Amino acid sequence: MRVDSARAARSQYVFVPAPRITKEDLKQRLESAVPPVLVDARLKYPYEHSTVRLPGAIRFADNGPPPSLPRDREIVVYDSDPNELASSGVAAGLIRQGYNASSLKGGIVEWLAANLPTETKDAPKQAPPEPGALKG
Repeated sequence: MRVDSARAARSQYVFVPAPRITKEDLKQRLESAVPPVLVDARLKYPYEHSTVRLPGAIRFADNGPPPSLPRDREIVVYDSDPNELASSGVAAGLIRQGYNASSLKGGIVEWLAANLPTETKDAPKQAPPEPGALKG
């Protein structure tokens, strides 16, 4: 019995490779009748200090609740790492849950470099220092 329970416990950690989609293919699919759902999986600092995102992207925060995603649509996950470290992990997790997910090759960096469509988002506003806080 112990072997079976250990095997079952390990099965949840089976590596699932996430397919990758190029920026050109994604742009074309975004223009289709049923575009994919975009998921922004950038780490906290790169996300919060950016003023852009891909059009209509849904935020996926590592420490927050997962967003509600449709199971009948393609999901494309992106991040700010050119090697897709965060997005490939999120996409693999979605695939294990039965979603049709992929990772954007090159992330938002390559998307921006190609001058592809984005939309603006708020970046954090820095609060002014407290009176006397800057005195040495």
